[in-house]
Amino acid sequence: MSAVAAPPDDLGPLARAVGAAARSPQRPGFAPGLLALGLGFLLCAIAFGADGGLRLGRLSIVEVGLLLGGGVATALGLLAAPRGEKVWGGGTILLFGAFTVLTALSVGWSVDPAESWLEANRTFAWFAAFAAAATLARAVPDGWSVLLGAFLVFGVILCGYATLTKLLPAQFSPEETYARLREPYGYWNSVGLTGAMTIPCCLWLGSRRHGHQAINALAYPALTIVVFALLLAYSRGALLAAAIACAVWFAAVPLRLRGVTVLAVGSGGALLVTLWAFGQTALTEDKAALALRQTAGWQMAVLLAFVLLIVLAIGMALTFAAARRPPRTPARRTLGTVVVVVLLLLPIVGLGVLATSDKGLGGSISEGWKSLTDPDAVTPANDPSRLTAVGSVRARYWNEALKTFQDNQLVGVGAGGYAISRTLYRTDELDVLHAHGYVVQVLADLGIVGGLLTLALLAAWLVAALRSCGMRRRDRGATWTPERVGLVTLLAVVIVFGFHSFVDWTWYVPGNVVPAMLAAGWLAGRGPIASARPDGSLLTRVRAGLRDRSRLLQAGAVLLLAVVAAWTVWQPWRANRIEQDALAALSRGQTGEATVLANKAVDRNPLSADALFTLAAIRTAAGDQAGARTAYTDAVELQPRNPRVWLSLAQFELAAGDAKAAEQAVRPALYLDPKSQEAAALFVQATGGATQTIPAPAGTEELGP
Repeated sequence: MSAVAAPPDDLGPLARAVGAAARSPQRPGFAPGLLALGLGFLLCAIAFGADGGLRLGRLSIVEVGLLLGGGVATALGLLAAPRGEKVWGGGTILLFGAFTVLTALSVGWSVDPAESWLEANRTFAWFAAFAAAATLARAVPDGWSVLLGAFLVFGVILCGYATLTKLLPAQFSPEETYARLREPYGYWNSVGLTGAMTIPCCLWLGSRRHGHQAINALAYPALTIVVFALLLAYSRGALLAAAIACAVWFAAVPLRLRGVTVLAVGSGGALLVTLWAFGQTALTEDKAALALRQTAGWQMAVLLAFVLLIVLAIGMALTFAAARRPPRTPARRTLGTVVVVVLLLLPIVGLGVLATSDKGLGGSISEGWKSLTDPDAVTPANDPSRLTAVGSVRARYWNEALKTFQDNQLVGVGAGGYAISRTLYRTDELDVLHAHGYVVQVLADLGIVGGLLTLALLAAWLVAALRSCGMRRRDRGATWTPERVGLVTLLAVVIVFGFHSFVDWTWYVPGNVVPAMLAAGWLAGRGPIASARPDGSLLTRVRAGLRDRSRLLQAGAVLLLAVVAAWTVWQPWRANRIEQDALAALSRGQTGEATVLANKAVDRNPLSADALFTLAAIRTAAGDQAGARTAYTDAVELQPRNPRVWLSLAQFELAAGDAKAAEQAVRPALYLDPKSQEAAALFVQATGGATQTIPAPAGTEELGP
């Protein structure tokens, strides 16, 4: 492995990279750093604004912003792209686009077409972020450092905020009942994933040979904050994903000595505070009293502040010392080799520990595999012991998703349809929205076609990413420029998200997905870093592109598509708001206005059963029983494999005094969701308490798989 080339002098913490190893006497100014800060704050706004990605109004605003912003960025990238060069990443963009179109088309066969519409909106927004980054990677190739700087700003702020809910619970989380960190997403694994995705960025900042030493030293306390948040989230998947990404980074990047120093000091500080926190019941037990949480939080705040100051001082000392007297090349190579050997030995040491346990190597692996895959395995406790447990309730969700796939193999049950289809197979009474794993979720929702598209997209992206990072066989001996190190760091960020997606489903959380899509898109579109850079400023090239009819048409088509997609995203939320207005009018006794608004909501979102339920409720209040029944039967015709619509119809019929019609309606609900206590109770009411076997009613064979 060749040594790292000497980079330009003092480019600043978030400055643009150069493609050559020669020193440059010029300073690039503050623009890249300001751009990185701005993008980092924008990512924070997306994460905080969208919350956990499950609130329709907030999510719609974020998705519209991503579509319009991504459309503008993609259009600019097309106008400013270098002339006469190969378009890199085109295959990945086309495949991602095909997957997005498949998601939208699944509305036609979905068990829940309204949810499939929302999933299509979500996928279009992610595609916009990916395409924008892929297009800009060639038009503005120095922007890689802006991305990494933005990810750092975003990750530290998000993890810092999550930590504040522990340090100052009265101010940030007075109503919190769980010990695990979960804000601002409302989901602990998303907090852990954000921390894990930020770790490679900290390694990049702390190991750089360029930039001001004081800025580089900030990587040490930054790593402490993100690792601390990851551990307090008890996220095993994120922890394992971070370990794999770090292994890739250390194996590829020849800045191992600097990187391992950052990792050791930063993680050491986080572990010190974490061990203290794990010993406090007020911080590790659910439903702890606020007064106890507040006292323990203040104590932890003092300890964390002290540790951060120590870590920063150590980082400053090491960074400035390395700048004044860097280790000689033989010493660096020797120490770097030691780091790689240690990484390779860690799995062997782990196997040795298992071999010397009471159950031996084979027994330990067998028991671990059973705990991981057994749907009836004991769920780990929601405390720090979870970090060392193997079992998970995910096996149950995966089993249900695979059963759904087996019965709907070609194109699945439609995007987002898992939540409804699982009720046919579930053995519990839990309401679960996702299968907690990308592979099983896609197989259940989109079947073999979706799975094959995903594999093709993954293969195309890997080829493009390895080409951009200079990690192909033909790239051996290539110079490790600052940009190449930065691109490998972006690769590590995507690896964290990708691996974590195998064991969890965070596809719906914008704060997790958008950074990953930006990093993945940049790697797909960058192309070989040795290729020629565009001539002239960005503004000059955009002006030239505006005079090129072909490019202008392409940019216009992208903008038009973005506007249409944004309008489509807006419609479900518009319908939801009209529904709320209709219910408000009904509460005021204005049944005529309420009916008009409810019909308008149905027109805005003709795929929504909820809009029909609102219309039925208003018609019932107006005394229009026949009209209400029509609305409920319309919902049944719209989503015949959804047990909820059958149950709603049965409840209406029972309230109307028609027990026989209620029994006929509740039978499909029980067939599609045998574990529904609500449907079982209604069946007993409708049949006068008779105990009967519930066969599949006539005609509902088509409702099942």
